[in-house]
Amino acid sequence: MRQLFLKLSLCIAAIAGVSCTLPAAEPIKALLVTGGCCHDYENQKRIISEGISQRANVEWTILHVGGDSRDFEVPIYREEDWADDFDVVVHNECFGAVTDPEFVKAITGAHFAGVPAVFIHCSLHSYRGSPAADSWRELIGVTSTSHESHHNFTVVPTKAAEDHPVMIGFPTEWETPQGELYKIEKVWTNCLPLATAYGTDTQKDHPVIWVNTFGGTRVFGTSIGHHNETMNTNVWLDLVSRGVLWSVDKLEEDGQPSEGYAGTGIKPIVIGRPEPIPD
Repeated sequence: MRQLFLKLSLCIAAIAGVSCTLPAAEPIKALLVTGGCCHDYENQKRIISEGISQRANVEWTILHVGGDSRDFEVPIYREEDWADDFDVVVHNECFGAVTDPEFVKAITGAHFAGVPAVFIHCSLHSYRGSPAADSWRELIGVTSTSHESHHNFTVVPTKAAEDHPVMIGFPTEWETPQGELYKIEKVWTNCLPLATAYGTDTQKDHPVIWVNTFGGTRVFGTSIGHHNETMNTNVWLDLVSRGVLWSVDKLEEDGQPSEGYAGTGIKPIVIGRPEPIPD
């Protein structure tokens, strides 16, 4: 009742011409899981968390573990109800040699039960040797086991992107500063590709941005993101911010955050390492 009275008082003040600001919405609670081989995750966790928080009202918990290992099993995934404290889980991990099927099913099961997910780059290649790899790929929406040689590429929205809020504001063509194009071998039934890029090695188009549903859960994914120079662009950060907002149903049809969910610059919380991220 007190909150309702406060909001009514603010609205009355606004009608009277007095400058006022409505209380901010509760931040989206996001878990960023990162670490593993082949990428600069130390800097990427800052690019992702701080860049998105400038664009969307997100409060981060960052789990950076595993060093540069390929077979590290992220401990939180073995905890019961591991994702229940979060509104969305952002996967930017690279553990391609983890094979335990029950471990992989514990990850996919939490998302199937309703926790939204965002997948970035090498998360597509994680757990690829597991007998349960297809459950991971169905969750992501695409199957990929390899990539082309390092070269930049041009991203072109699909016809489906014209009406999708995740792609509003995305250029009609975007050439990445650098690139590592993932070869997409399969697009799963509930996946909707939103942009493709032509592979000069394979001489074919590959989806690079998509949305998916998994057991009714919203999933956003992009294979773009090997190099920091590409991640640290307005195009990439705007895109992934909209993907995060869309996954938790806080993105309007015009591509703007829902009321109270615009960027706030909230500093991330860090777990998985003893010291905080330095300012």
